[in-house]
Amino acid sequence: MPETRPKSDLSVRVLIVDQNVMRASILEEGLREAGYLNVTVLREMHNLMRRIVELDPEVICIDLENPNRDVLEQMFQVSRVVRRPIAMFVDRSDTDMIEAAVDAGVGSYVVDGLKKERVKAVLDMAISRFNAFNKLREELDSARQALDERKVVERAKGILMKRGMSEEAAYALLRKAAMNENRRLSEVAQSVVTASSLFK
Repeated sequence: MPETRPKSDLSVRVLIVDQNVMRASILEEGLREAGYLNVTVLREMHNLMRRIVELDPEVICIDLENPNRDVLEQMFQVSRVVRRPIAMFVDRSDTDMIEAAVDAGVGSYVVDGLKKERVKAVLDMAISRFNAFNKLREELDSARQALDERKVVERAKGILMKRGMSEEAAYALLRKAAMNENRRLSEVAQSVVTASSLFK
């Protein structure tokens, strides 16, 4: 997924999730004063996930007054499923809730700090943390994929070596087949592994 950046604060789609009209208006006012003009307020928690997917915001602000565990779990579920920067404001919290928020990918978790002057800084922090976390996740996924591909190639080489080829010859054969078929080396190796399993 591409990085989320305030390309121009005017065009970033921000969603505020808050059932309290007064608190939502403080957030909305703070965002608009900071230059975020494309702001939507969602006050209904019913079908929250579906509504967020429909609205497709680039950044989400969640404001919860004295949240209970069930509500927090629902919010954390949103942050796990909807890969977007999330800033969460709560009136009170504890260490377990903060750890759960971080684990769920919430970029900014602010306890008893809803002031309109702070909203932009909190949002910027959520976006920055989201982008850093996203980059790390992509690097980890890439490293895992490379390791998986290497394992498949090693297995394919092992299969060919059992048929009397040297390791160098087995690798050269896989590489040549990949070039001739215009496929990735790991794809050719997987074909060899799959074919071999059919004859067991």
